[in-house]
This record gives sequence, C-alpha cells and structure tokens, in this order.
Amino acid sequence: MTTLSQVLQSCDMLLIDGLHAFDFTFDDTGLHIECMDGRALKKWSFTPEQIAAARADGGDWLIAADSTEHRLVCMSAFRAPDEDDDETPAEDPADR
Repeated sequence: MTTLSQVLQSCDMLLIDGLHAFDFTFDDTGLHIECMDGRALKKWSFTPEQIAAARADGGDWLIAADSTEHRLVCMSAFRAPDEDDDETPAEDPADR
C-alpha cells in the first residue's frame, strides 16, 4: 500500500484544496506548503504524524489539520529533456 509520504518524495507540484502549490518542502519536520491565492499568501504545515495518518481518496489524499481536512493531489510537473536542442545547427535557407 502506497503512503502519502512515499508519493511526496517523487512529486514536483501539489494541489491543496484546489490551489496549485509549487513551493513546498517535505522533510523530517513534515510538509510545509506556500502558495498565492490572488494577492494572499497561504501557508500550511503538516506534521509527520498527520502525513502518516492521511488517507487516500482515489488519486487524492485527505489530511487532517486541527479541525479542518485538506485535499492534496500530488503531481509530477512536465520536464523538458536534458538534451540541448541548441547544439543542432540550424538549416541555412541558402543550402536548399
């Protein structure tokens, strides 16, 4: 059975309560998330115990904090290949 902790180790981006969060850290102290909602900076912190108690709901995770439950979706961002396309010489129109 996959845990939220395992999923967090390989994800690049989170949705928390429907907001995209690129700025988050997951380490021994827990999960710390920051994101902008319009002009407001929102912050969440979850302890290792809260992460361990999170439960899967389809592809989402439900995590309780105080008296509120939050919905997390862990995603992997699309990344371009490491190869540099700039190394390929451009075709000169005069060579046609």
